[in-house]
Amino acid sequence: MRISSSMVYSDFLSNLSINSNKVQNTMSQLSSSKLVNKSSDDPLAASQIMNLKDLISQNESDSSTISDSLTWTKTQDSALGDVNTAMLRIKTLIQSSANSTADSDEFKANKDEIQQNIESIVDSLNTNYGGKYIFAGQNTTTQPFSVEKDDNGDITGIKYSGTTDNLSREVSKGTTVSLVTDGSQFLDESGTTAEPKNLGTFFNDLVTALNNGDTTSLSNDIMTKFEDYRQNFVNVRSKLGALENRLTSVQSRNETENTNLTDSLSDKQDVDVASKYVEYTSQMATYQATLAMGTKVMQTSVMDYMK
Repeated sequence: MRISSSMVYSDFLSNLSINSNKVQNTMSQLSSSKLVNKSSDDPLAASQIMNLKDLISQNESDSSTISDSLTWTKTQDSALGDVNTAMLRIKTLIQSSANSTADSDEFKANKDEIQQNIESIVDSLNTNYGGKYIFAGQNTTTQPFSVEKDDNGDITGIKYSGTTDNLSREVSKGTTVSLVTDGSQFLDESGTTAEPKNLGTFFNDLVTALNNGDTTSLSNDIMTKFEDYRQNFVNVRSKLGALENRLTSVQSRNETENTNLTDSLSDKQDVDVASKYVEYTSQMATYQATLAMGTKVMQTSVMDYMK
């Protein structure tokens, strides 16, 4: 088979183009530190990279939701901690008032302090986080609790204006948690609409007993009911503790998943500079050798065939 000069030139130019493209591609990877700079470089890898970026984006969104939910829950726990402090003080004052030696001045002083603590409890239940009330159900923009008083300034009840729903948060794909936002549970209603029996009516009974100096009621029925309502706050706080533990666990898994996804993306996308530079050096040597051979091929003339 006779090999013509045009075939030699064509083969040379083809090899030169191939080697030049390899060098150019490697230089592009080194300068950008990315293995794939456009989808045509490696369609399969490009598709995998885009999927990983979508997963990382979703993971980061979940992380923000988890962090917000965890802070929300910690804020609720802190608020109920303040409620518990106020409730314990009220208990001490009830016990003091139930003492048979208490006089009218002591009853009045205890009543005034108890009412201040009741208002402190309502203030804690009206805690606002990020512009939203934490115990308002789903109606987070409206203050949920308010104190009702008579003409003498004595507390007659507590009104709840929120909803009886909790807020749901999707913390990962297919996983949803319910934040404990239903404030009505603190009233612990056991009566009817016509005859309510709740935390508000209990405080009304407490103030009435103090006004009347009713030590028997204070030491028996009032104290028994008080412990029930205080335990209700403790029970809700226990739910918050369990939810906080769950969110902490979810946050840990989210961070691990983010690390794994980031590592996978790096494996698919990032250049190993040291090994890629070795590859570039090898390709450059091949390219230069091709150029050197080309100068000899291109110098061939009719005289070379006549020798």
